[in-house]
Amino acid sequence: MSRANTPSKAAQQGARPTRRAFDRDEALAAALRQFWTHGYDTTSIASLTEAMGIRPPSLYAAFGDKRQLFEEAVELYARTYGASPPHGPDAHTAIAAMLRHLAADYTDPNHPPGCLIISAATNCGPDSQDIKAKLRALREDTKAALASCIRADIDAGRLPADADANRLAAFYAAVIQGMHQQACDGADRTTLEHIADTAIAAWPAAPPRATAGASG
Repeated sequence: MSRANTPSKAAQQGARPTRRAFDRDEALAAALRQFWTHGYDTTSIASLTEAMGIRPPSLYAAFGDKRQLFEEAVELYARTYGASPPHGPDAHTAIAAMLRHLAADYTDPNHPPGCLIISAATNCGPDSQDIKAKLRALREDTKAALASCIRADIDAGRLPADADANRLAAFYAAVIQGMHQQACDGADRTTLEHIADTAIAAWPAAPPRATAGASG
C-alpha cells in the first residue's frame, strides 16, 4: 500500500473535532439584545446560548456566568446606546437635546425599544436584587447629572434663585422613564418628540434682568 493511501495516525485514532470559534463581540451584542428584550430574570441560559450561537460551556468560559455576562452587556449598552450626560451652553438647551436624542433612540427600529437600564430589572426576584440595585444606581446617576446641570444654571442666574434643581431633575427623569414606556408600547419617534417638547415647555422662566440706571 502506498503512503498516500495510508490513513493518518490521527484519523486511525479518531481525531477530536476542532472547537468552533466564535466572535466574542458579536456574541455579547446578541446577549445584550436578549436582556434588552426580555429582562434579566426571564432571560435563560438556553435562550442566551441560542441567540449567541454558542454552547453553555463556551458562554461560561468566555463570560463567566449570567450575572457577569449581563454586567458586560450593560457596559456595552452604555457605550453604544446610552445617552451621554446633558451638556450644552445651558441646562435648557442640554436637556432639550437629551430628550430629543432619546426620542430617536428609544424608537430606533435597529434595536429593541426603550432603555435597557430602565426595564431590564423590572421583574427581578429576590435572588437578583443586586442587579436591580445596580440599574437603579445608574438611573440615579443620570438624575444627579440632570440636577448638576440645572444647578449650574441657577448659580449663573439663568434660572430663578429659588428654583429647586433636585425637583426639576426628578421631573425630567420621570419624563425619560415615561418616554421609555411609551416607546415599549409602540409610540413612534414623532410622539416621543412631542412629549419632549411639552416637557421642555414647562421649563421655569428666566429671572427678570435688572434694569441698568433705573431711577429710585
